Amino acid sequence: MSDLPMQPGPDASGSGPSEAAAIAPEAVPVVQTGLADGEWHRLHRASPLFKGGIALIAILGVVVANLRERLIDLFLPGYTEGDDPVDLVLENGFLGWALLAVAGLLVVLIIGFYISWRMHTFRVTDEVVEVRSGIIFRTHRRAPLDRIQGINIGRPFIPRLFGASKLEISQAGQDANVQLAYLGSSDANDLRREILRLASGTREERAAAQAQAAGVEGFIDARVQEFLAPEITDNDAPPESIVRIGIGRLIGSVLLSVSTFVLIAVIIGAIVAIVITGELSILFGVIPALIGFGSFWLQRFTRSLRYSIAGTRDGVRIGYGLLSTTNETLPPGRIHSVAVDQPLLWRFAGWWEIKVNRASQATAQSVSGAIANTTILPVGDQADVMNVLRLLLPDLDDAGRELLVKGLAPRGESGDGYENSPKRAAWLRWFSWRRNGFAVTPDAFFLRRGAIWRELVIVPAPRVQSTAIQQGPVGRMARLATIHLHTVMGPITASLGAIDVDKAMEFFADTSHRLVDAAARDRSHRWAESSDEPQLAVTEHAQPEQDPRE
Repeated sequence: MSDLPMQPGPDASGSGPSEAAAIAPEAVPVVQTGLADGEWHRLHRASPLFKGGIALIAILGVVVANLRERLIDLFLPGYTEGDDPVDLVLENGFLGWALLAVAGLLVVLIIGFYISWRMHTFRVTDEVVEVRSGIIFRTHRRAPLDRIQGINIGRPFIPRLFGASKLEISQAGQDANVQLAYLGSSDANDLRREILRLASGTREERAAAQAQAAGVEGFIDARVQEFLAPEITDNDAPPESIVRIGIGRLIGSVLLSVSTFVLIAVIIGAIVAIVITGELSILFGVIPALIGFGSFWLQRFTRSLRYSIAGTRDGVRIGYGLLSTTNETLPPGRIHSVAVDQPLLWRFAGWWEIKVNRASQATAQSVSGAIANTTILPVGDQADVMNVLRLLLPDLDDAGRELLVKGLAPRGESGDGYENSPKRAAWLRWFSWRRNGFAVTPDAFFLRRGAIWRELVIVPAPRVQSTAIQQGPVGRMARLATIHLHTVMGPITASLGAIDVDKAMEFFADTSHRLVDAAARDRSHRWAESSDEPQLAVTEHAQPEQDPRE
């Protein structure tokens, strides 16, 4: 280990200045509070138990309960199999030794947990978040603040009872995230705010004043309020900007899924087979399907309970979960593409789903396993979709918002702002050629496709990595081509086929200039650096007067 100074724990005052603060210029007073003071801190004292200590104790209990005869026979070869081990301990006066062995095991576990907690430290500076961990094999990880893709706070049920939360800092790349498991719930919220403040470039004294406005309550009252309070409150965002999902709509979206009709078909098929063959054993083949579909429905339903999304000072805040909860903040500019889908079974209800591509590999492990958190709106009507899109794409102007509305239309029309497929593409796109088209604005690209399964893909211009056009033998005969916009990996593929080849060539030639201009205007790496007042990313976005990199 290095000889860097360490705080005694998360409750340390952190009054000593860091090296960065000592050489900071005197023009702007540096006011640093809490866990983001540049010093080394430790996690919640019960972190080893939450991360596996409780499971370890339970496993040891099961092992001892099932192998107690063999364990006693190992130390007492004369032990007979017919006797109860407990009676043997009591009759032979071994109770004191047994209690001593249990106490020794507990001492070993406590020492191991304490060393693990002691060796796991972190610090937050003006540039990076650093974490050091490990007893025998040491690990030192760093997450640059300007590369943060999002901050996720997970509250699994058991740690939530004790007021603990897991903070995960999402970074671009495979296995690049940095986790702090666990912190106190209030410490996790404060640390997220401080990290986002440092990443955004907000001035120190204003953030410190906001931190001092928070109140302190008793432990029991705080736990009760945390369980009853929604993941996004009116203090986090203006009430009118919060989008929530009703439980009736959530149940309807699950029942009107393709999996439901597949299960119905399986049940009908099983009934028909039983009637024809008279073999009731066929039911045993249906039971695993019922269990699989039931777990899928339950997982999707519970994961989307108390779902809410809103615009906050530091980006889009998403919260969901019932017993185990998760809320995540996506800073501006971290969304690489957005897809609005409408399955056929949702059409009569007017429901849509929103998914995104992100550079990070953040997962919602605390809620539903290792499911990638790419679904931003599980189900919502068109009004909800427009509100969420305004949060995800705050740079769009009035023309861009009009294209959003036209992009959700059931069919395209001449003069709707989209370059639609020509009529000769009808034999390739039987039902969707009238709707199949693209549109371009200075801030984003819009790809509209599908008639049975309607979809609108929006790609912010600064997030496009490259473009391409493709034309196969069939496309050459029909003078049609496919355009591609390359972004990070994810559930969304930003491509559009059956486009007139001349329009595709114009798109390809024009895109390179638009991408350069969009990159020059982009300042999402320090989204609040030049702002005099913090801005809520709800419906409007102020364009900067000048790019700070110029």
